[in-house]
Amino acid sequence: MRLICFATLFSLAVVPAAHAQSQVKIGSASPLSGPSAHQGKDIENGARLAIDDLNAQGAAIGGKKVKWVLLAEDDGSDPKLGTAVAQKLVDAGVVAVVGHLNSGTTVPASKIYNSAGIPQISPAATTPLYTHQGYKTAFRIVANDDLVGRVLANYSINTLKAKKIAIIDDRTAFGQGLADQFAKDVKRIGGAEIVSRQFTNDRATDFNAILTQIRARRPDVIFYGGMDATAGPMLKQMQALGIDAKFVSGDGVCSEKLPQLAGSALGDDKVICVVAGGVDAPLEAGMAAFSARYKTRYGMAFQTYAPYAYDATMAFAAAMRAAGSSDPATFLPALAKIKYQGITGTIAFDANGDLRDAALTLYTYRHGQLTKLRVVRDSVDGARPGR
Repeated sequence: MRLICFATLFSLAVVPAAHAQSQVKIGSASPLSGPSAHQGKDIENGARLAIDDLNAQGAAIGGKKVKWVLLAEDDGSDPKLGTAVAQKLVDAGVVAVVGHLNSGTTVPASKIYNSAGIPQISPAATTPLYTHQGYKTAFRIVANDDLVGRVLANYSINTLKAKKIAIIDDRTAFGQGLADQFAKDVKRIGGAEIVSRQFTNDRATDFNAILTQIRARRPDVIFYGGMDATAGPMLKQMQALGIDAKFVSGDGVCSEKLPQLAGSALGDDKVICVVAGGVDAPLEAGMAAFSARYKTRYGMAFQTYAPYAYDATMAFAAAMRAAGSSDPATFLPALAKIKYQGITGTIAFDANGDLRDAALTLYTYRHGQLTKLRVVRDSVDGARPGR
């Protein structure tokens, strides 16, 4: 009797193990605290929506059902914390990482992931350095600063007809890198003079000193390399000082939160910004559907990066399924060759890990709403209209 009971208990004990579902852990790293927390949470939310969809679809790998899990970490937009978070995700057994937001955290964290052989897709970092370190694990699904700078310089000179341009950056890897590229392209295009080059930091709130210096130069355009958390107060202080220049910036400023941060200083057609991504007409319905789903799930509109984090997660899953394995060493070659149709467009990478045929979307604000101007795509001469 004892023998039978023992055998029965043993058989019951091993049944769950035989049917145990293996987990596939994907990491998400972005600022969930600090001034850029709303943008970082946007990345986490987009990745989590993809994880939920994969589980709902019963997405299997190599014919075996798996449980998809997201491990989200807060890097605080801080390079040191970013590397600590990267190591924490590696130690937790993630097989891929969606992140980071800021170039200044993405680059140092990429070294950790590369050493561990874990692929990383940034849905936001735009510094060219990230994908030019020779790492086979580093990918991005947005355009880099080379293209962003070219497009904004072209727009400032050829569309806004700027003759005098002032430049401010926040001295982060993202802000300074973008401002440097913009300045380079203004000089390359010609026809406009850079009349002032100023800098601040990404935690500053008082810009009166640098804006007073700029006001004396009477620029047509002020270019800012930085994020919306600092751009909002800067616009308010520009208004208080009577500076009537157009305000041009990158995707760090292109957010749903900027109207709240800038208030009446936002104006209509005053702020021109560009998102390192965008969809052409054939994809607009899919993006609208994603936007509606996001709002239903999270009770608010997505900021900027959620669709790219969603596509990054889905691209990882597609590579694993194509390779029949969640082992990074096995699916990494499949990721490098992936051609995945996402909601933001076709996800396919060049030899460096940059997105092929990368899109950019120019926006302005009208009546407090982010308003699309046009989509442009990468080309040798800087930009061409989107299809």
